Order: sequence, then C-alpha cells, then structure tokens
Amino acid sequence: MFDRNLRKLTNILKSQKLIIATAESCTGGLLVSRLTDISGSSEFLYESHVTYANEAKHKYLNVSNEILEKYGAVSEECAKTMAEGLQILSNCDIALCTTGIAGPTGGTKEKPVGLIYISVRYQDKTTVRKYLLPSFLPRKLMKFIFTEKALQLAISILKN
Repeated sequence: MFDRNLRKLTNILKSQKLIIATAESCTGGLLVSRLTDISGSSEFLYESHVTYANEAKHKYLNVSNEILEKYGAVSEECAKTMAEGLQILSNCDIALCTTGIAGPTGGTKEKPVGLIYISVRYQDKTTVRKYLLPSFLPRKLMKFIFTEKALQLAISILKN
C-alpha cells in the first residue's frame, strides 16, 4: 500500500531505461533508501547525496552562496539549482531533489515547518513544486510524505 508510487516510478525508470540520481536535504536519505528497497535498483539508481548543510549544497551541487544568502536553502531557487547541479554531477537522466523543513523546530513565519520544495530535472527542463504540510505532523511522517510527494512529481513528469 505504501509503495504504490515507489513501484510506479521504478517501473517507469526500468521500462524507459532511465537512470535517476537524488540529492536530499530535509528527507535525509529517506528517498534513496526507499528507492533501494526495490530489488534490482542498481538498474535505475546511479547515486545519491545527502546535502543537508548549505556548504554541501554548494560543494557538490554548485548552489551559489548568493542563492543561499538571498533566498535560503529552503527556496525554489535552491531546489532548482540543486537539480541542475546534480544532473551535471551525475550525468543522470533524471535528477530528483528535496529541500524543506521537517520540524518540529526550524520553521519561521515566512518558511514554516512542513514547507518543502521538490525539484526534478529531466530532458533539459527543471520543474520545481512547493508543498506545505500541516506543521503538527511528526517529523518521521513529514519526511515520509515529503518522499511521497517527490515520487509523485517524478512520475507525473516522466508520464508526459
């Protein structure tokens, strides 16, 4: 039941012979962990990076200090650059990235707990979506739902 989107995405990746890479901040590796729950994931999964710190986003994904200072790590601009940087770094077909605030602390009025930006880079196009979950959700559940949203976004892009 909980892996319907996971199986759907991995079936698309396998059938289209696509390679995916992930870069995660707020999901802390849960997205790639779920992908590796699928036997044979080495057919479609190239690499993953947990770029939790701003310095890691800059070092591995080429997110500029200017973006981080002006917009913050939890922003559309950062998410977009993460996906673009990941695709260059890994030479993957699809780059899937997450950056957000899983709580229960760390939120602000402008960027509350439950805010996430998910980005997908595919066929020279970057798509970023913003989601806001209820801030009262427990952290583990928040992270799981964030990964579900990421899987759903990737599926919608690959189906078009």
